[in-house]
Amino acid sequence: MRQAVNAPQHDFFVLGTSSSLNDYISSLRPSSNLSFLLSKDPDLFDRANEWLKRGFLILSKVLKSQGPLEVLAKKNKLDLVWFIAGGCFETLDTPYIATVWDLQHRLQPWFPEVSADGIWAARETQYRYFLMRASFVIVGTEAGRDEVQLFYQVPRFRIYKLPHPTPFLAMKKENAIEVDICEKYGIPRNYIFYPAQFWPHKNHINLLHAIKIVQEKHGIELPLVLIGADKGNAPYIRQMAHHLGLEKRIYLLGFVPQTDLYDLYKNASMLAYVSLCGPENLPPLEAFAIGCPVLASEVSGSSEQFGDATLFCDPKSPQDIADKIYQICSDNNLREQLISKGYLRAASWTADDFVNGVFKIADEFSAIRRNWSSSE
Repeated sequence: MRQAVNAPQHDFFVLGTSSSLNDYISSLRPSSNLSFLLSKDPDLFDRANEWLKRGFLILSKVLKSQGPLEVLAKKNKLDLVWFIAGGCFETLDTPYIATVWDLQHRLQPWFPEVSADGIWAARETQYRYFLMRASFVIVGTEAGRDEVQLFYQVPRFRIYKLPHPTPFLAMKKENAIEVDICEKYGIPRNYIFYPAQFWPHKNHINLLHAIKIVQEKHGIELPLVLIGADKGNAPYIRQMAHHLGLEKRIYLLGFVPQTDLYDLYKNASMLAYVSLCGPENLPPLEAFAIGCPVLASEVSGSSEQFGDATLFCDPKSPQDIADKIYQICSDNNLREQLISKGYLRAASWTADDFVNGVFKIADEFSAIRRNWSSSE
């Protein structure tokens, strides 16, 4: 974004490559102070140059070549760049805001998805340079702020807490066509729903054990609907379901269209979000907005994010997960309380609130940025 001294508003630019922005451009409404800036896709030289600078900081002084985003920012005299995702292949000299979703490779390095095949080293190389170099860092919780400060020594005053808003997909359009989602996917009604990629840290196995405990202890056979892309763990989950004798009640639907998510939440008896990782988990926010009661893991930052709108469980304890599932199934008053509090929680922090928080950062920074020429 760019702002002249005493200008009444900022000028905004959406930066990216043509391959990443073509579809996005058509979805935005025209605006007098919003434009698009397209850079070339980074080539092998750009990526090698960036990784050398990140791996050997002293080379930043020697390797003066700029990446495509930095070239674009300098050419258009941008004052501040906001990376809305959790990282970028290129770290800029132009002041920028970084957004952090999680730092689980530091907190729980044993999971293969954040450690195997050099992934841990790659994540650490990216985050260390990217976050320590950032002008400001956005996190969603105090737990996230503590982690950024602890792991990367970013001064606390540069870390802004902006709770992530309820995703837009949870807001059903008034003219949307109602779908019998159970008939469409061949699933029974009154199912437990868990939308999550099939990674080990999503904790599907402990959830399966909990379903088995509910069956043996209370005589209740609960269907479980799982959706998400297979990240390599789906065959193991199927194998465990068969081993526990649950294969006829576990439905792995794989990746489903976003248009079906609303109906999958709406028709579920509850969301069982038992991930071992946090602090930023968005499906419970979606469930809140749609009126689906939520069982969620008590992990770092979760109580701060969800408040009293969810029933918490110990994600490492199948017995505790089972007890909490049974509570929601058997107590209608609890279900209604969770649904009511969920609606309030979902509405408490909107996308406008989040973006206005970013605007506030930009407003405060403008008083600093005006102290040097845009040509520098």
